[in-house]
Amino acid sequence: MPGLLRGVARTAVIAGTATGVSNRVSRRQDRRWADQEAQEQAPQAIATPQGEATAAGGSTIDQLKELGQLKEQGILTDEEFAAQKAKILSA
Repeated sequence: MPGLLRGVARTAVIAGTATGVSNRVSRRQDRRWADQEAQEQAPQAIATPQGEATAAGGSTIDQLKELGQLKEQGILTDEEFAAQKAKILSA
């Protein structure tokens, strides 16, 4: 009987570990897909040349607000935000 309990306990530990690892991998992959999807849906006005950005994005204030929202959502890094902000303000 002790050998049987030991086998059952070992199986439970292995199954629990496998479940935990599988869940972590799934969550990480979901985050990657969500990040990739968010980047694909990012407004194109920010990535276009200066002349087109004003026409596509509206006023400078609107562009800055949209840029701030992208930064808050984590789509843009601080460096990307600063570079795009400088482009908008210099246009």
